[in-house]
Amino acid sequence: MANHLFDLVRARMPAGQSPFIVHPDGKALSYGDLEAVSARLAGALVAAGVVPGDRVAVQVEKSANALMLYLACVRAGAVFLPLNAAYTLAELEYFIGDAEPALIVCDPSRQAGIVAIARGAAVETLDASGEGSLMQKAQGMPDLFADAARGPDDLAAILYTSGTTGRSKGAMLSHDNLASNALTLVDFWRFGRSDVLLHALPIFHTHGLFVGTNVVLLAGASMLFLPKFDADEVMRLMPRATTMMGVPTFYVRLLDHAGLTREATAHMRLFVSGSAPLLADTHRDWSQRTGHAILERYGMTETNMNTSNPYDGDRVAGTVGPPLPGVAARITDPETAAALPAGEIGMIEVRGPNVFKGYWRNPEKTASEFRADGFFITGDLGKIDEKGYVHIVGRGKDLIITGGYNVYPKEVESEIDALPGVVESAVIGLAHKDFGEAVTAVVVRAKGADLDDRAVMAALEGRLARFKQPKRVFIVDELPRNTMGKVQKNVLREMYAWVFG
Repeated sequence: MANHLFDLVRARMPAGQSPFIVHPDGKALSYGDLEAVSARLAGALVAAGVVPGDRVAVQVEKSANALMLYLACVRAGAVFLPLNAAYTLAELEYFIGDAEPALIVCDPSRQAGIVAIARGAAVETLDASGEGSLMQKAQGMPDLFADAARGPDDLAAILYTSGTTGRSKGAMLSHDNLASNALTLVDFWRFGRSDVLLHALPIFHTHGLFVGTNVVLLAGASMLFLPKFDADEVMRLMPRATTMMGVPTFYVRLLDHAGLTREATAHMRLFVSGSAPLLADTHRDWSQRTGHAILERYGMTETNMNTSNPYDGDRVAGTVGPPLPGVAARITDPETAAALPAGEIGMIEVRGPNVFKGYWRNPEKTASEFRADGFFITGDLGKIDEKGYVHIVGRGKDLIITGGYNVYPKEVESEIDALPGVVESAVIGLAHKDFGEAVTAVVVRAKGADLDDRAVMAALEGRLARFKQPKRVFIVDELPRNTMGKVQKNVLREMYAWVFG
C-alpha cells in the first residue's frame, strides 16, 4: 500500500550496503539495515497494539535505533511524538495527558516513573546504546513489513512547541509537510549521495530530526552520528564529512578550537546554522578563519524551513535569506494585518506545503494563527529588504512598547553587540509605572574586558533615539538558553521583574 513519506525514502535509497549512519568508532548502519530494522520495529509497534493514527511518545537519548523508531512509526502509520530527554516527569504528565499516546518509549531509568503517569498507555524502553525492551520485542519480528496506507495529508508527527509563553502546543505535521520540505532542501542545498553530514544535533527537535535526517535520507547520503556536540570530536571527524548543520553555539565553540583552520575545513562543502540567530560577528569570524560563509536559514516547529540564504550568491550576515522555492512570505501590520512594503518591520507570515496542519486538539488556537488566505502568522517580527532577504527582528511577544513608542529588541541588541568587549546581549521590556515598559539590556562581557553598565549606556548615547536606550544594563556571564540555543527572554523577564518596582 502507498505510504507517502516512506515510499519516497525507499525510492531514493542507494544500494542496500551503502552507509546511512556511521558512528564515531566506525560502526555503520546501512540502508539495507535501515529497511530491515525499521520493519522489525514497525512489527513490534503493531504487536503492542499501535494502529494508524495512534501517537507514539518517545523520550530517549540519541541513538541510531531511536531514528529507526521514527521511521517505524511512519511505516506503521503512527504519529511520532519526540520529547526532550531533559523533560521532568511533571512536564511529561502534561504531554501524555494532552497527546494520549498508545505507546510511550523511554529510557529504562525512567520507566517506573513514566508507568505511573502513562494513563493506560503501554510503556517500552530504549537506552542510549539503542537497546531495551522494545528492541528485544523487535528481534523476533520479520525483516519485511507491509507499510500502512498513509496519504500526503495524514499525520506523521506531532512536535510540541518550546512553550516560552503558556502551555506548549502540539504542532501537527503531515507526511507531505515533511517530504516536501526535505525535497526542497535537498535541491536547494545541493545534497547528493556523496555527501556525509556531521550530525551532532539532538533528534527530538525539527533541526536534527526533520532537517538533518530527512535531507540525508532523501539525498541517499550518509551521516557521522555523534551522541552530542563536542568540539574536539567534531574536529576529529570533520575530515570524513562534507557538510555540517549546527546551532550558533556550535560555531562559537569551534571558533575557540585551535584546530579550526582553512586547511581543516578546505574539503567541506557547506556549513548550515539555524534554530537561533547567528551573530554577525560569528558569521564574519568564521568566514575569516575558514574561508567558508555559514549558510543561515529560518524555520519553526510549525513550518519546518521557510527561508534560506542562497547556496550560490550572497550569504548576508544578519539575514536568513529569501523564501525557499514553493514558500511565500510577507510582512504585515501586527494590528491591522495590512501588507507592509519592503523595508518596514512587521509580522512575518508564511504559506506553503511545509506549513503544519494546525495545533493538536486546539481548533481555536489554530483558527487564530491562520489568515483566510492560508498564511500562517509566525509570531516573529521582521522585514524583507529590497533584495528579498528576510531579516528577523524578534518575537512579537518581545516587542517593547515604552511611552507609546515601539522598540524592536534586535535594533538595540545590534548596537550593543557591536561594542568592544561585548560577546552578545538580550534586550527585554520590564514593567515600569511611568513608561509602561522600560528598555533593559542584559549583556555578556568578554573575558578580561573592561566594561560595565555605565560604559554600555554611554556608548549608546547618540546612536539610538532616546526612547530606545536602555534604562538599565546588567552585565552577566551568560544568557539563559533552551536546548536548541535560543535565548529565553521569558526567563530574563522573570529574573529582573523587580528592577523597576
